[in-house]
Amino acid sequence: MKSNHRFLILTLIILMLLGMTTIVVAAPEDITFAVARIFPVPAQGSAVSGLVTFTVEGDAVRVSGSITGLSPGKHGFHVHEFGDMSANDGSSAGGHFNPGNKQHGSRESMESHAGDLGNVVADASGTATFDFLVRKFSLSGNDSIIGRALVIHRDEDDLMSQPAGNSGPRIGWGVIGVGKR
Repeated sequence: MKSNHRFLILTLIILMLLGMTTIVVAAPEDITFAVARIFPVPAQGSAVSGLVTFTVEGDAVRVSGSITGLSPGKHGFHVHEFGDMSANDGSSAGGHFNPGNKQHGSRESMESHAGDLGNVVADASGTATFDFLVRKFSLSGNDSIIGRALVIHRDEDDLMSQPAGNSGPRIGWGVIGVGKR
């Protein structure tokens, strides 16, 4: 066994020296459950927090969860391009996830961004609880949302304005990761 291990290491070193190796880490193709823990966007001084789950159900993904610390009313809710939470204002998450290069719209429209999830509605105590199905993205393959950001905005998404629904600053966000069942 030790001899095989040495041979493998020596082979990799030689290939690397020759510039012939590329290490590719692929996401598993059988992801059926994902989670996003929601945190406040630092620059906004909000108290937003929550947990959102994504569960594959046939050809759709069930999005469900609860977010607290919101003002009562509607708040834009989107999957953004990058799971990068380094910018104080939330801008490092990029724009809406839009692999089909479509216009902004409602979650029900197949002609809108894959990341357009519409609005979540917070009650008088500032809690939004939701549960709905989406057929525009998946948890694996080319339209996977794994590693991307889930963002909650201060204002209502009007579902029309381009490019992002005029829903104001980003007040809560989290990275969508593979979940353990």
